[in-house]
Amino acid sequence: MESFDQPSRHHLAVRMAELAREITVPRDLEQILADVTTAAVQLIPAADIAGVLLVKKGGEFDSLADTDSLVAQLDKLQHDFGEGPCHDAALSETIVRADDLRHEPRWPRYAPAAVERGVLSSLSFKLYTAERTAGALNLFSFKADAWDAEAETIGSVFAAHAAAAIMAGRHGEQMLSALSSRDRIGQAKGIIMERYGVDEVRAFELLRRLSQESQTELIDVAQRVIETRGT
Repeated sequence: MESFDQPSRHHLAVRMAELAREITVPRDLEQILADVTTAAVQLIPAADIAGVLLVKKGGEFDSLADTDSLVAQLDKLQHDFGEGPCHDAALSETIVRADDLRHEPRWPRYAPAAVERGVLSSLSFKLYTAERTAGALNLFSFKADAWDAEAETIGSVFAAHAAAAIMAGRHGEQMLSALSSRDRIGQAKGIIMERYGVDEVRAFELLRRLSQESQTELIDVAQRVIETRGT
């Protein structure tokens, strides 16, 4: 297996630094992940196509940043069969390597279907994302025995970038949700204070008691109070 020469190593280091900077800048998650999968194909010689698979709570599959439409087809096969390297990496294993899918006993239905589509080897890396979402960065090759230790090392770094991007995006969504919740609770408190002539502490206590008595989330009680404004 051909190893990276010095210029290639320099290119890899430069590209990793670029990706690290991009993750810290507010950008579309899909675009960040597309940059990761594109760079993986460019910098790992054996990788012909790549993509990111997210497995959501309930088993729903979401294919992101595919460098080729074949990746989504492979993801769908694994969803339908309930087996495969990306599936295993997302849900359990840290790295799942298949050197020759023509002789792969782990996935008796998926492996022949992948071979029919020209894929002979794969390399999948678990993404540490969140408890409700599992994920994997997946590389595929049209050649057998395509991977070496260097491919695993570089792929692991790209997987870390992908996971960081996903977590950053989720954190941003959670922050926006938290801000929205705070604003709605604040509006509800203001309505109660004005309507009943109580202070902020008593207004919040009223919201909290309504939430407990109705066994309803505090934010939902606040929304109902807001909706009563003007009635």
